[in-house]
Amino acid sequence: MHNTHHPTTKKTQNTMVTEDQKQSNPTMPEVLEELETMKDIGLPITAINLVGYLRGMVSVVCMGRLGSLELAAGALAVGFTNITGYSILSGLASGMEPLCSQAFGSGNTALASLTLRRTILLLLLASAPISLLWVSLEPIMVALKQDREVARVASSYCACAVPDLVANSFLHPLRVYFRSKCAPRPVMWCALLALLLHLPITAFLAFHLRLGVPGVAIAGFCTNFNTLALLLCYTLYARNPPNYAPLTSLTPPTAGGEWVSLLRLALPSCAAVCLEWWWYELMTIMSGYLRNPRVALATSAIVIQTTSLMYTLPATLASSTSARVGNELGAGRPARARLAAAVAMGLAFLSACLGLMLTTLGKEAWVGVFTKDKEVLELTLAVLPLVGLCELANCPQTTGCGVLRGSARPSIGAVINLCSFYLIGAPVAVVLGFGFGFGFVGLVLGLLSAQMACVVSVVAVICGTDWEREAMKAKELVGWVEMDAAVKHKCGREEEFFGELGL
Repeated sequence: MHNTHHPTTKKTQNTMVTEDQKQSNPTMPEVLEELETMKDIGLPITAINLVGYLRGMVSVVCMGRLGSLELAAGALAVGFTNITGYSILSGLASGMEPLCSQAFGSGNTALASLTLRRTILLLLLASAPISLLWVSLEPIMVALKQDREVARVASSYCACAVPDLVANSFLHPLRVYFRSKCAPRPVMWCALLALLLHLPITAFLAFHLRLGVPGVAIAGFCTNFNTLALLLCYTLYARNPPNYAPLTSLTPPTAGGEWVSLLRLALPSCAAVCLEWWWYELMTIMSGYLRNPRVALATSAIVIQTTSLMYTLPATLASSTSARVGNELGAGRPARARLAAAVAMGLAFLSACLGLMLTTLGKEAWVGVFTKDKEVLELTLAVLPLVGLCELANCPQTTGCGVLRGSARPSIGAVINLCSFYLIGAPVAVVLGFGFGFGFVGLVLGLLSAQMACVVSVVAVICGTDWEREAMKAKELVGWVEMDAAVKHKCGREEEFFGELGL
């Protein structure tokens, strides 16, 4: 970046960072203030994550009520859609977090709005090949030697879930947008209202209209479209459109430069999310090849439900931290960004201890909710303390990845996840699970080794962060003061399309 034509702006920028450096040691009031801010952001995000978990539980329970074939097919379809669709959309959308959070911190709301639109278009484009894959599930599953009847029912679920890709292409970016401006409450209320309608809609379609598994899929995208409609109604009612006032740029972007910036962050963010998400699915697949696959697969399902519920806390901290770190770096306050990261990591270690206690002390009651099978009970009770140890590492690791996203360094998280889960975790799981005959316990030990390697790497990166340098990089990324004519023209064209939505 060349700033030779803007010496005054550069001087102001350097002064801002220098003044912030003076307060290197945070005071207790500053720590308490940061905790209060984290609470205001984190509680609504926790509610949003729990709503997503409850929605999934409702769908699974309804498929279980339909019969064992429907439950098996539904589990196959849900796993397939998670691997090939939802993880990709979620990962791509997380790429806008550093751009939006830093843009809001610097007061550049026009860039945040432009990033929102770019991400929506990116996700819609990504949904096209995913939808083609979803409607082709049956021949793929048959080729992989899956039961034909199970493949047929699972294929019907995936085909009916295709519209959900469109809904998520709007919802994921909108969630990140509101979260980045530290205003997640509208999304929380809209998601809660949509959840209240989800159970009756699912029951009506699956049982009353006797649509079965396809009815569950239709109810899922209906709920997401309801959430989207409520969110758009709120946006129109609030009448708080983004600021399109002309801004002066520190470094005028080249043609398509905003797309390059977005893709440079979105692709590694997607890789980081998918690499971790897919490992759990890989563990389920490996469970099917163990000595007693029925017990191992049932235990794997309970473990994944347990980790999904416990993941709501670290996911909340990661999202809150990403927004806070990005806001402070965008505002040129590296010391406050460092404080936000430190407070979040402290909360993460406390949450990790809570997760360990829950999986150790309350394991009998929790497992009893899912099964009465003696073999499954014994195996699940044996591995839950190990799952708690995994959470001891997973919570700070996930929160640390939020710090990396907020500081526009998702590629580091992607490399760490690749090395930890696939170069360390997967070999350990295979050797212990199959080579030494540890079975499913060996697979969980592989997960534990991956999580430990991950948390050590992430914490080391955060401890070695030069926050002043990250603040300067944020100014180069989003510190615009005036848009060039080409970008203003693009904003104007897109405003015509999106302006009616109040975005």
